[in-house]
Amino acid sequence: MSNQTEPEVGYLVGNYRFWKKEIERLEHVLFGGSFSMGSWGVAQYGIDAAMPKGSSIRSAKELERMDVRERSQIFRLEKLRTYVYALEVAYDLIEDEQLKTIYDCLLDGMTHRQIAEHLSSSKDYVRYKKAEVFSQISQNSQIRTLLTLQNIAV
Repeated sequence: MSNQTEPEVGYLVGNYRFWKKEIERLEHVLFGGSFSMGSWGVAQYGIDAAMPKGSSIRSAKELERMDVRERSQIFRLEKLRTYVYALEVAYDLIEDEQLKTIYDCLLDGMTHRQIAEHLSSSKDYVRYKKAEVFSQISQNSQIRTLLTLQNIAV
């Protein structure tokens, strides 16, 4: 990810709340219930992250028996979980507390005006700091690794 990916980070952040809801819907459709993100597993790094893995949701035999729509939903669910997980991991990688607050507010769907009121600052200041947050996220190797190892083009 280079500076060219900052709009993509904005796209990811802008869709975060929708994806959380969509993950819950897909889990209900596929499994009859939803799972906490803590049960999704832990991010792996190094050689473990590069090793091929089977589906964490269904076995190969089960996938063969599923119809095309169900398989599509499973793969979509895994992709959305990766996006959401990457965005939530990114929070811990931001060092400045004010930037963390801005990022958290953006994930909550707050507008620039609402964030500016919350910080007692201007919308322009929020825009500037938002660009700084997105730059930090897009340049972080952990986030790049997490997204690219899942074969997700960001």
